[in-house]
Amino acid sequence: MAKLTIDGIEVEVPNGSTVIQAAEAAGVEIPRFCYHERLSIAGNCRMCLVEIEKMPPKPVASCGQPVADGMVVHTDTEMVRKGRRGVMEFLLINHPLDCPICDQGGECDLQDEAVSYGRDHSRYEEGKRSVAQPDWGPLVKTTMTRCIHCTRCVRFTTEVAGTAEIGGTFRGENTKISTYVEKALTSELSGNIIDLCPVGALTSKPYAFTARPWELRKTDSIDVLDALGANIRVDARGAEVLRILPRINDEVNEEWLGDKSRFSVDGLKRRRLDRPWIRENGKLRAASWEEAFAAIAAKVKATAPAKIGGLVGDLADAESMLALKEFLAGQGSKNIDCRIDGSAYDVSKRAFYSFNTGIAGIEEADALLIIGANPRHEAPVLNARIRKRWLAGKFQIGVIGAAADLTYRYEHVGEGPGALRALLDGAHPFAEILKSAAKPMLILGAGALARPDGAAIHEAAWKLAVQAGMLTPDWHGFNVLQHAASRVGALDLGILPGQGGLSAQAMLGGAADLLWLLGADHEAVRGIPSQTFVIYQGHHGDAGAARADVILPGAAYTEKDGTYVNTEGRVQQAYIAVKPPGDAREDWRILRAISAYLGHALPYDDLEQLRAHMKARYPVFAEEFHRFAGTDTAAPASYGALSDTVFGALLANYYQTDVISRSSPTMAACVAAHNPALAEAAE
Repeated sequence: MAKLTIDGIEVEVPNGSTVIQAAEAAGVEIPRFCYHERLSIAGNCRMCLVEIEKMPPKPVASCGQPVADGMVVHTDTEMVRKGRRGVMEFLLINHPLDCPICDQGGECDLQDEAVSYGRDHSRYEEGKRSVAQPDWGPLVKTTMTRCIHCTRCVRFTTEVAGTAEIGGTFRGENTKISTYVEKALTSELSGNIIDLCPVGALTSKPYAFTARPWELRKTDSIDVLDALGANIRVDARGAEVLRILPRINDEVNEEWLGDKSRFSVDGLKRRRLDRPWIRENGKLRAASWEEAFAAIAAKVKATAPAKIGGLVGDLADAESMLALKEFLAGQGSKNIDCRIDGSAYDVSKRAFYSFNTGIAGIEEADALLIIGANPRHEAPVLNARIRKRWLAGKFQIGVIGAAADLTYRYEHVGEGPGALRALLDGAHPFAEILKSAAKPMLILGAGALARPDGAAIHEAAWKLAVQAGMLTPDWHGFNVLQHAASRVGALDLGILPGQGGLSAQAMLGGAADLLWLLGADHEAVRGIPSQTFVIYQGHHGDAGAARADVILPGAAYTEKDGTYVNTEGRVQQAYIAVKPPGDAREDWRILRAISAYLGHALPYDDLEQLRAHMKARYPVFAEEFHRFAGTDTAAPASYGALSDTVFGALLANYYQTDVISRSSPTMAACVAAHNPALAEAAE
């Protein structure tokens, strides 16, 4: 540790830290444009100048100056202020006076620093630099006349995203930040360069000229478009959500967010269900809540309890899932399931279906095996964490499944379960790599578990984890990468068929005479036989609503307070940002109301009572998050043998995987830009 003094404040920081990092530890703010704590140091902007005693009498860039024991740093001397003013004047020489029309206005670092270090007039009378505006695709809007060459976007795409498609060409004043060959950015994390850009050079294309930041109401929430559970901030004006930004949570998403989660926000206001509907004579007609409840009550009373069932979709919150489970139980039915994808593996222990290493725990691992998963598409932010660990070195990665660009080098162990057998038998060299690692881990994809031999794959992966020493008292290397935001919470709540109950596949096949779909919009629901009476409760007109006999309009994740459990088992709270449209209501309230209408009222009247009830019955929802120890090595039950079918991709299209993203024009534009064949097929 090095002890130094910054503006009279003594601070101790690890050796190798820079002066700007020490200043942050001391609570001293140093202005910067190019420096970012999660990117490599570039030292381009020179705005972070400081004065250091016993060094040559000139300002020093604090972002690149290592600390030393006994160092004395001054951040606000006349020499420092004069140096920063000079830097600011040079930055503004070519910067256009676009603030009134710039989307960065109000949250612009250059504006903020110009207040402190800018001049009240310009001494520059020559012509300003003009730069062509490249097209980087449907998400990022470029106005490169505003660019100050901080290279944050270059370093992010190269280091974090792993696509290395942005760089600087030419030199000096003629430097251009571009994609070399003009094309759309291919990274699933490209929207993060908008947050990183300290000026208005890179802004959100879908959000252009929509609102000023001071007009927005900001609400903390949780992303539900994949199972990572990224922490987000929902910005709304009036009754409309206008944008979604990431929040910092080092344990989950650091400060990054996937493009689908960020830009599909426009899908929240399209194809919405805002009133109940009833199907009569083959056609849906608008109805009142009373009419909808009466139609449901008549059908429920005429149906045997053993023929009533419920299916839970991928975006459901824990409160509504518990309400549906207890509503069906009140009608005498045990038929409920969350596994519409066909997964049928052993879920008797939480370790069998969770990401047990923890997302942050990836950085502690020293070997990784990925089985039947593509983290780049299924959880882009988690994939960035894997890349971060790979860049740190001494981290070997093996993949069983289809070869793909995952943004890091890996050994392709095989394409199907045969490679898993070879590792168990020790016939493949990668088995020795796993055994020799101190903290090996494996990631088993949700797509692999949805196959007919998913249970056998699950058992074989667990046995490999035990055999390779992944389960120890201080380390748990077995991980399931879920894709559905609701899945871990649903399994925690026991959203599974009771003794003798019908599975999801049986109910989809017509075994249930009355089927309640809670946000279930998988393509499989389109094939439910016509004799089944279908009640769809959800927020978008998609596959579930198209098949429904009665539609009950629910609330999207931005329109309700909800509890979600991410793939690692972390319980997180989302908060209401706007009210649901029209007559739509929060899902648990709808279920509470229909239960009272049928004479079996659920035992809670408000959200606080429901959450207290949920925590009492399922204590995992009241616990602080902790990683599992790998002490219980008992294998999951197996229901068959491994097949020889190769692993396929879980997601054929990253940009459209749920009702919200399928309703988003921005996501449709992304499909058209990156996969024209898919866009043409959709038309």
